[in-house]
Amino acid sequence: MASILPRMSFRALSSVSRMTPLSRASLAPKLVRPQPLAQPLVRRFLATTPQEQPRLRLGSTAPNFKAQTTHGEIDFHEFIGDSWAILFSHPADFTPVCTTEIGAFAKLKDEFEKRGVKMIGLSANDLSSHGKWVEDINEVASTNVQFPIIADADRKVAFLYDMISQQDLEDLPKKGIAFTIRSVFIIDPAKKIRLIMLYPASTGRNTAEVLRVIDSLQTGDKKGVVTPINWEVGDDVIVPPSVSTEDAKKKFGEVRELKPYLRYTKV
Repeated sequence: MASILPRMSFRALSSVSRMTPLSRASLAPKLVRPQPLAQPLVRRFLATTPQEQPRLRLGSTAPNFKAQTTHGEIDFHEFIGDSWAILFSHPADFTPVCTTEIGAFAKLKDEFEKRGVKMIGLSANDLSSHGKWVEDINEVASTNVQFPIIADADRKVAFLYDMISQQDLEDLPKKGIAFTIRSVFIIDPAKKIRLIMLYPASTGRNTAEVLRVIDSLQTGDKKGVVTPINWEVGDDVIVPPSVSTEDAKKKFGEVRELKPYLRYTKV
């Protein structure tokens, strides 16, 4: 104790001797714990806070962004305007599955326009290769791609919309870059997300399903109904549980009741 407190008086030493072990320990020299090293710079792209990566739930507002595209710079919300929109992502230019997808969506331009839907793609490359890739798509698919394709080489939009797989997140510190999975977002004129579909990079999408979902959403919004499994335009729809059978008959006419909770009608 004398070596630790060399200038203490006899009275002070006596006082220290009566202290508990925990109290005496507080007089010992403090050990300085080394601070953890700062996270690698790449970690800031992981979007771990709500401010960096909004919760993308159905019904939430689609995050806005500005980006360079094959049609120039866009503000995403301004691009949507009063229309519906489809945002779909691709891992890279000049990849085989992506080429077939862009070509298929381009061929359905008239169908989407009839439904008041704008299309916009995203590929995790810069504009320097987008133009040549579009030429290849037009040649292979015998089409004319007319919707913009976002250049997202820095993965800014990909992280904003969580278009990244878990494995790529885990490999990010080592590889420094992440692939973009195949995501589909259907967004309504109020800028609300109405559907999210996520595909692995190895699996191409189904354009007919995207159209089918848009038909279902627009029919439901307009008529106040819901649609059953594999529903397509012209099929019977379902009366939602919130509407009584009596009210449904007044609104729709004939109602076919299989169960009190399962009632079909036509629109």
